[in-house]
Amino acid sequence: MSMNNPIQQLNKIFDSRIRIGIMSALSVNENMNFNDLKALIDVTDGNLATHLKTLEDAGYLQVQKGFIGRKTNTTYQMTLEGSTAFKKHLDALESIINGMK
Repeated sequence: MSMNNPIQQLNKIFDSRIRIGIMSALSVNENMNFNDLKALIDVTDGNLATHLKTLEDAGYLQVQKGFIGRKTNTTYQMTLEGSTAFKKHLDALESIINGMK
């Protein structure tokens, strides 16, 4: 397979439906907190936390921890690197789909 093959352009980090959900949510919202992401994607705390950590470790998310009253509030925002990587992934998917016509 050549590097021109759009399948080669897919990003393995986005193989997970949960990570696709996180990135999709953050591509249309400037930032979201943990509980809102959890409700939107419909996953457990632990499952969401694991996938958020993977995206953070890749440099695709920026995490901000703070408080609302006495409760912790963690918000997530897509980084420029994350936005670029996600767009490239979506573009590769589109190329694959268009190539099937």
